[in-house]
Amino acid sequence: MPKLLIGTRNPGKVAEFRALLADLDIELVSLADLDLDLVVREVGATYQENAALKAKAYALASGLTALADDSGLEVDALDGAPGLYSSRYAPQVNPTDADRRAHLLKNLVEHPRPWPARFRCVVALATPGGDCRFSEGICPGEIIPEERGDFGFGYDPIFLVAGTGRTMAELPMDEKNRLSHRARAVKAAAPLLKRMCR
Repeated sequence: MPKLLIGTRNPGKVAEFRALLADLDIELVSLADLDLDLVVREVGATYQENAALKAKAYALASGLTALADDSGLEVDALDGAPGLYSSRYAPQVNPTDADRRAHLLKNLVEHPRPWPARFRCVVALATPGGDCRFSEGICPGEIIPEERGDFGFGYDPIFLVAGTGRTMAELPMDEKNRLSHRARAVKAAAPLLKRMCR
């Protein structure tokens, strides 16, 4: 069975990718499974550049086809911020998810509601030989001022998914895996995965 390396250290993302890719006839391995202690700096100017940096580095280091993503929350009232810097969007050193959510809501207080927003995800698939392909997924919604839900991570508790009346953190995994930006990007990548993981 071909192997695919999931190139992320985020346990929430690893769980999501495992669920999203469960139907493919591919053995999924994580960085922890390989004891691969490689940190890739996200210095790209776009989601695609950051995803490619990670996927290519992990593919080269492991000798396996690697999947990596870069994603962000884009809020219209903040001119698309936090965007590319979503995971670093807080004044604290090593901020928690709660720190990032609080900082976002603080910056939105002066703007009238609703606060339209979207999650965007770009997935990169890279082979050890340097071939790299991309797919993208978008999940529209809006930011709400109160946290709701016990699932998910990051900004999920304050992101109301369009058409559902629920936050991303209120969606059970099977529903999130149909609607999320990451789910849509992975679904678009499935034909590439089948060709690249042989």
